[in-house]
Amino acid sequence: MKRDYVTNGRFCAAVLAAVFTMILILPAVSCRKGDGPMQTGQIRLCFLSQSLPVPRSAGEEVPDTNDFILKIVDCNGSTVYDGPYGRSPEAVTVPAGSCTVSIRSEEFSRPAFASPQYGDDQCIVVPAGGTVDAGLICTQLNSGIRLDISPDFLTAYPEGVLFVRGEDGQLMYSYREDRIAYFLPGSVSVVLGDAGKESVLMTRSLEPREILSVRLDVASAGVQGEGITVSVDTSRIWTAEDYVIGEEALKGDSPQNAMTVALAKTSVGRKDVWVSGYIVGGDLSSSDTGISFEPPFDSATSLAIAARASVSEKSSCIAVQLPSGDVRDALNLVSNPGLVGSRVCVRGDIAASYFGLVGIKNVSDFVLY
Repeated sequence: MKRDYVTNGRFCAAVLAAVFTMILILPAVSCRKGDGPMQTGQIRLCFLSQSLPVPRSAGEEVPDTNDFILKIVDCNGSTVYDGPYGRSPEAVTVPAGSCTVSIRSEEFSRPAFASPQYGDDQCIVVPAGGTVDAGLICTQLNSGIRLDISPDFLTAYPEGVLFVRGEDGQLMYSYREDRIAYFLPGSVSVVLGDAGKESVLMTRSLEPREILSVRLDVASAGVQGEGITVSVDTSRIWTAEDYVIGEEALKGDSPQNAMTVALAKTSVGRKDVWVSGYIVGGDLSSSDTGISFEPPFDSATSLAIAARASVSEKSSCIAVQLPSGDVRDALNLVSNPGLVGSRVCVRGDIAASYFGLVGIKNVSDFVLY
């Protein structure tokens, strides 16, 4: 009987050890099969729409997708890439299996004025030896509130102090403020401080992408304490559709609203437009491989720009003609090899072919960043 107990105990211990071993190797099973070397695949990312959100308040700027923070985590939980989208590889190699792609326009954890946050999160399954093309669609992730303060309110509460308060902090909203205050989605309150007391005027629960416009007034003009009226302007609760630029033809009228490389490739014939990209190489020729990505360079008459500084394929570039004068002096890579990797906006005409690529000719102006 004792022998049976020992035998059964050893058997149970063996079973438990086997189960524990299986638990340990489960994460690896999602990435590879068999006992051979880990299999890999590739992800290629792009923004499905070149449209970007329109600034809705003073102090806001159209975000540059190249500056968005991209993070790719593989099926083992290891970070494959964490940095600017514009400097990420065109094709990212990851272990076969599921991986998580996250992108953000900026970090946002506490209330701030003029700080809309845009982003996207996707789970992508990458087959062994395959390549997955994934499109990023960035929408606003945080919420916002803007106060419209009536002159009568100012008269009734000249010494009052307004706050917009959320679960993640608060902001003082001065009477002269015209920017949108952004918060993490959730409850947001408008609070009035006056004569040493605080009063909560209203509380609303805001969803992602929701921008709430609130007007503050008093029931009887000029009479303090006669009652504050709070009205929510529902026509100013902007939805996702309000954030999308509908006409791409408007792109390119300024460096701040420059075309991307991808948009420029589909805009042949446009004249006197601004195009933004990263300087990646020079010494262009008409052959499929006619480009140099590293110094020293021999030709001062042209250069290549791309959507990312990490591009190493000619087909991903557009060619830029450098006319003699200030433009060539400042941008040619013979004299300025250190410009490789720099972001630039150039103004010119988009031509169908220049050294075998869509090109920008008659460049009249530029901005280096």
